[in-house]
Amino acid sequence: MTDEGQGVVKTKIARKLTDGLAPAILNVIDESHHHAGHKHNHPDGETHFKVEVVSDAFEGKSRVERHRLINTLLADELAERVHALAITAKTPKEAATG
Repeated sequence: MTDEGQGVVKTKIARKLTDGLAPAILNVIDESHHHAGHKHNHPDGETHFKVEVVSDAFEGKSRVERHRLINTLLADELAERVHALAITAKTPKEAATG
């Protein structure tokens, strides 16, 4: 996992995606600072995230199925603190070809 800072929500997201997808690559990026002052932004951040996941678990799945899988794994966070989640989900083969 990359990106500086380890907030509580970011750590939960990383753990759940790691446990559920066994990713080869996982980047969890808190982009909340880009949304300062917006309605759903929290003063401590951790409301807007981008995740980049490369996993064999996505093999044979459509883009929608991959996003649904990630959203299911992160259902608690999405129901509570996380307002926005941008997702990039690839298989290792897709990641290797760009």
